[in-house]
Amino acid sequence: MRPLFHPAIEDIRPEGILHALSDPERAMIYAQIAGIGAGGACTAFASMGDRVIPKSSLSQHIKILREAGLIHCERQGVEMRNRSRCGEVDERFPGLLAAILGAYAHLSEKTPES
Repeated sequence: MRPLFHPAIEDIRPEGILHALSDPERAMIYAQIAGIGAGGACTAFASMGDRVIPKSSLSQHIKILREAGLIHCERQGVEMRNRSRCGEVDERFPGLLAAILGAYAHLSEKTPES
């Protein structure tokens, strides 16, 4: 298997982060990975609430997050383990991730008006 691409921290750009987290589903996946800390298998993110994410879509989401520099992926047997690079990214762009994820959390707290 060919090695996975992980950008160096100095190559990570804010527009790449904004693009990667512009999709609400991908932002939820990233928030889960960041919350786990130690790293989780891709299959752990296959369902979002009552919705199941197809394996092909999940793989694409993970690839975009990885290429944006938000996560580090490592193959362990047949599983792909993912861990957040939140600490590194936050050092480079202080508060950016917290602001983006906070905005999504704020939106999810709002209930539709009747």
